Amino acid sequence: MHIDWWTLALQTVNVLVLIWILARFFFRPVADIVSKRKEETNKILADAAAAREESAAIRADADKARAALGVEQDRLVAEARKSAQIEKTHQLERSSEEIAKLRSEAEVSIARDRAAAQQAIFAHASEVSVDIAQRLLGQLPAKTALTAFLEGLCQELRALSSEARESLTSATAAGHAIEVVTAAPLSEEETERVRDTLRKALGVVAFEFRTDPSLIAGIELHSRDIIVRNSWRANLDRIREELGRDEYPGRS
Repeated sequence: MHIDWWTLALQTVNVLVLIWILARFFFRPVADIVSKRKEETNKILADAAAAREESAAIRADADKARAALGVEQDRLVAEARKSAQIEKTHQLERSSEEIAKLRSEAEVSIARDRAAAQQAIFAHASEVSVDIAQRLLGQLPAKTALTAFLEGLCQELRALSSEARESLTSATAAGHAIEVVTAAPLSEEETERVRDTLRKALGVVAFEFRTDPSLIAGIELHSRDIIVRNSWRANLDRIREELGRDEYPGRS
């Protein structure tokens, strides 16, 4: 085999020249482009990684915010329920107070109306009693009526305690006359009769006579410390007190 060294040398030179040309005008620009692309890719990857980290941080912050929001929501709901319960309790207390107030006012109003009705009944009964008493008194002889009331007054005097009788006699001894009060004026004969009867009952002599039509009928003795009654007005007052005690048992 024959080798042409000149041809080999030229081909070698051509190859070297081609390699230099390629290295000069092709491989270097391509290497630069590849390097730049590689840098851009690395930057993009770095940006993507940074974006992922930022996204993860944002997601973590969002989770924390969501958890904090849930806690705050639970707290607000609890406070709202507590406030609602307190307000409900206050409303119930106010309602109870209003009901108690209305009930008290109603009881007062009922008691007032009842008292007014009783007063009206008492007034009407008193008027009827006075009318009946006056009619009955008109049918009795004046002497008989005076005898009955005078005898009743003497019974009241006999029922007095020793202290009460002493009060009457001591008042007379001290110069204070005992008032003899009648519903209608007495004649001279009736006056003397009453005076004599009372002297026998009490042993005193100082009497003064006056009239009081509000007694309706009857006779009373008035001194400084004691009053002895035997009149229809006193009986009506006694009946009224008895009715009042029956209506209000605790009242003395």
